[in-house]
Amino acid sequence: MATENRINFWRKNAKVPGSVQPVYGAQHPPLDPRLRRLYPKDTKLKFNNLKSKKTSSFHEFARSTNDAWDIDDDEEDDDFLAGPALCSSLPSGAHSAFTQKQQDMSGVTHSGMSHSTEEDTEHKHVNGKVVKSNSEVHLCTSSVRSTLQKQQSLPVRPIIPLVARISDQNASGAPPMTVREKSRLDKFKQLLASANTDLEELRKHSWSGIPREVRPITWRLLSGYLPANKERRELVLKRKREEYFGFIVQYYHSRTDEHYKDTYRQIHIDIPRTNPLIPLFQQPVVQEVFERILFIWAIRHPASGYVQGINDLVTPFFVVFLSEFVMEDMENFEVAALPLDTQRNIEADSFWCMSKLLDGIQDNYTFAQPGIQNKVKALEELVSRIDEDIHNHFKKYEVEYLQFAFRWMNNLLMRELPLRCTIRLWDTYQAEAEGFSHFHLYVCAAFLIEWRKEILSMVDFQGLLILLQNLPTIHWGNEEVGLLLAEAYRLKYMFADAPSHYKR
Repeated sequence: MATENRINFWRKNAKVPGSVQPVYGAQHPPLDPRLRRLYPKDTKLKFNNLKSKKTSSFHEFARSTNDAWDIDDDEEDDDFLAGPALCSSLPSGAHSAFTQKQQDMSGVTHSGMSHSTEEDTEHKHVNGKVVKSNSEVHLCTSSVRSTLQKQQSLPVRPIIPLVARISDQNASGAPPMTVREKSRLDKFKQLLASANTDLEELRKHSWSGIPREVRPITWRLLSGYLPANKERRELVLKRKREEYFGFIVQYYHSRTDEHYKDTYRQIHIDIPRTNPLIPLFQQPVVQEVFERILFIWAIRHPASGYVQGINDLVTPFFVVFLSEFVMEDMENFEVAALPLDTQRNIEADSFWCMSKLLDGIQDNYTFAQPGIQNKVKALEELVSRIDEDIHNHFKKYEVEYLQFAFRWMNNLLMRELPLRCTIRLWDTYQAEAEGFSHFHLYVCAAFLIEWRKEILSMVDFQGLLILLQNLPTIHWGNEEVGLLLAEAYRLKYMFADAPSHYKR
């Protein structure tokens, strides 16, 4: 029975959008109507939405796992709304990760928190618009709720608005900055203000988290988008931003061409599914930004083209660069209210930084995704050395690592962690040598071992898969991410003699 479940778990007829070829040196066509809002001299036209048709071809077991993968490219996966984009109050400061674990988190409080769990369908009217109430995203699916109740692995904690944790810094209602945090911020400002920023020193300080105030400029530097020389930065930013919008003028019209329409169609379907619980990402202007970024990246990288999962990788950059201009209520902020030049700059910077990230892991998204296949195999071997009990438990119940870890590698754990945690995780990834391509493997191993007790308590194939695809991280914050990174760092050096393919 377990073998049958394992076989039926994977979807059939997987479809990867075809590769695309940019037409270099082609004549620039008339400006696309959807781009006219970006160029004030042109007339603004309406945006035509494409609608996806709904099918119901999920296997019964696959449906029960709340997986984010789709059996059909057109399917509207309602279960995807169970993503871990909820929040709670947790103390910040990942430095405690290197000393001891906090034994009791249940007493943490926060002003302005909602303790209600009964008004799950309540909506509020703000400026004539319907906005979801905070209580609506308390727990999204009955399957996740039952899993949490059964495991009782987390203490009961109150819920706070997502916006207070998206950047996970001193936003509305957050505790005042401590002396240590102020000292760290001053150190960052000193490094960034120097004529030539010492990138190694900047990485050293960024490893344990970057203050919100300086995160945008630090990410641009650590990703290699900006030069260390302070005098050159403004010129480089201007040139790269103009270059990106030159790509849009030259190539974006081709999204309706026969050769590219499947790629664009898949992007258009995936965008509304990106962080669906956060209103910010459901705004048409934001979705248009994501569509342009992903389409331009796809046609400039024909070896891989667009692959599902890449859409998630835009969101941390977009949120971080938006945070330069929005101090509070980012979750519901109307991006269209920003000046046009600001919107353009955020879009261009998000494109280039995402491109820099993908340059290091592009084999994850080429045909048959060999990079992910290798990393999942490496994770299996690593776990067999770290925790033989877990490894043998998976073998006993015929759980394949590919069935849960493929998504961990493809989406860099973004479907497993709240966005606030992803942003904190990426602080370290950009500070760590080969953070996204190599260190991520050890983070995944540490993440798996974190749930050791829950994993070993599950004694059937289906229960294990449901657990591994709905791990209860909705209350995670800086504290938990810091502990995870500390454990990953320890594993990295404990298993420094690991086979060379761990670095693939």
